[in-house]
Amino acid sequence: MYQKKETYTHSITPRDKLFDLRLRDIWNFRDLLLLFVHRDFVAFYKQTILGPLWFFIQPLLTTIVFTIIFGNIAKIPTDGLPPLMFYLAGVTSWQYFSQCFKKTANSFTLNASIFGKVYFPRVIVPLSVTITNLIAFGIQFLLFLAFMFYFIFKGSSVQPNIYIILFPVLVIMMGIMGLGFGMLVSAMTTKYRDLQFLVAFGVQLLMYATPVIYPISSIPEKYQWIIMANPMTSVIETFRYSFLGAGSLSWVGLIYSFVFTIGVFVLGLMVFNRTEKNFMDTV
Repeated sequence: MYQKKETYTHSITPRDKLFDLRLRDIWNFRDLLLLFVHRDFVAFYKQTILGPLWFFIQPLLTTIVFTIIFGNIAKIPTDGLPPLMFYLAGVTSWQYFSQCFKKTANSFTLNASIFGKVYFPRVIVPLSVTITNLIAFGIQFLLFLAFMFYFIFKGSSVQPNIYIILFPVLVIMMGIMGLGFGMLVSAMTTKYRDLQFLVAFGVQLLMYATPVIYPISSIPEKYQWIIMANPMTSVIETFRYSFLGAGSLSWVGLIYSFVFTIGVFVLGLMVFNRTEKNFMDTV
């Protein structure tokens, strides 16, 4: 008797190839991705008194503290910009990268209970965190624009220019770089839990190696190459230069940051995908 061959809409097979990134799986599970984004965004301000206002309060308070300590007390130059705008530009862009990095670094350990029950591409979780932080960045960016237009109206030295068109590229680079670093650390924390304690501390130290609270021009020329080796340096400097008209724009540095971003993302995705096959044995 003839038996009809069974067909399947989806086949789950192990990843045997190192460069098998399976990006198509992300698209196939896009509905789940959106559900995770909604969950993370709502959980951020749920059961809080001020709710979504925290998206504005956090960068504003950080900027005020930086303005008082580094601007008024330490007298660090700001390339002729109003200190509030100088620090707000650095804080807004840096927080998006750092939040993507820190919150994706614990993807395996924090979601082990979900991963052990049902199959879906594990990369959906860190990707949803990156998109959630992108929404938060968008809200904080509106605050930055409000202050920018205020200082322009007052006739200060804030001068946006044509390089604003690079803004989407800069945002993508910040998010993907944080995602790549986060996936690398997340894969390693399945065996070495100490790393999750070092991430927050390490990101804080990395901020001081990035021109968030000081301009590149304030660094002695012979040491500037050390700061420029940080891939986030050119991103933040370009962001500040395009919207405020002060600082520097280095095409070489920007290309270096772009290549670095792609490299760390591909490496992080490969390591993350390889780890998901057996991480339940070590978590």
